[in-house]
Amino acid sequence: MKRQIVKALRSLVAVPLLATLAACSSTPVVEPEPAPPQRSPEDVKLTLNLPADNGCACVQDASDRTFLERGMESLAEADYIEAVQYFQRYQRLESDPLAQWEAELAIAYVSMLPSSPFYDVEAAREGYVILQSREPDGRKHPSIVLMQQALESFVLMERHVEDLERRATMLQDDLSKREQALKRLRELTLGQPEGAR
Repeated sequence: MKRQIVKALRSLVAVPLLATLAACSSTPVVEPEPAPPQRSPEDVKLTLNLPADNGCACVQDASDRTFLERGMESLAEADYIEAVQYFQRYQRLESDPLAQWEAELAIAYVSMLPSSPFYDVEAAREGYVILQSREPDGRKHPSIVLMQQALESFVLMERHVEDLERRATMLQDDLSKREQALKRLRELTLGQPEGAR
């Protein structure tokens, strides 16, 4: 009977042991991952790529540049009359001094263009000189900046053209005087008028 008890005990121990070995061989043992360490908000540091604050108190532009931009589009399509109308609407609707100045500059620019029905060199030049003397502070529309540079070049070029025309007139007068002097010299040297040969 002792044998039977030992045999029964062996089978009782062997069955769970075999079951455990079978379970270990068929499925891998997964160890639980350690939980990430708990961090406090002070441990987290964020780095933002923002520009450095240089003491600039930037003011958001409050004007609506829709009519100004539509005018630019019309100008690009060579519809000068419609462009001027948009610039005038922009000027009427916006009370900001910068908006008023931008509209006036855009209209002066249109009067500088030879293909425009508003082409008037003198008006463009005078308008720009006046606008230049009362240029307001503020951030100008990029197209207005380009127009301003074009008008500046236009005014400078007109000054050069006027200088060249004055010089040409002076040279023409000098040439005429020299021709008259040569004619008189021939008459005195030969003793007869040039046409009497």
